[in-house]
Amino acid sequence: QVQLVESGGGLVQAGGSMRLSCAASGVSSVTYNLAWFRQAPGKVREFVAQISRSTGTTMYADSVKGRFTISRDNAKNTVYLQMNNLKLEDTAVYYCAATSFALSTIGGQYETWGQGTQVTVSS
Repeated sequence: QVQLVESGGGLVQAGGSMRLSCAASGVSSVTYNLAWFRQAPGKVREFVAQISRSTGTTMYADSVKGRFTISRDNAKNTVYLQMNNLKLEDTAVYYCAATSFALSTIGGQYETWGQGTQVTVSS
């Protein structure tokens, strides 16, 4: 079974950029469809972006479309989330998730989760 470890979170000013990484181990990440979710304090977890294992097809939540980019490097077993023009409302714990099933925006469809990395956007 794959294990996921996120990194790259921290504090950034509004309008700034940050890149999150998620390293997969245990099984080749190409076996899995991968996604990023986030959870802000007092809010439910929400879908951010996903990327398919085969074609690299991507999909984004409307709230991040045009600002965030998900990508994967299968040789490094790593998925990335490049976040540009960050807004205060992007503050959350960001989670990487993997599924051996079809791509989905529903967290319950993902079998494996990382521990999360905090992203804080300040004014």
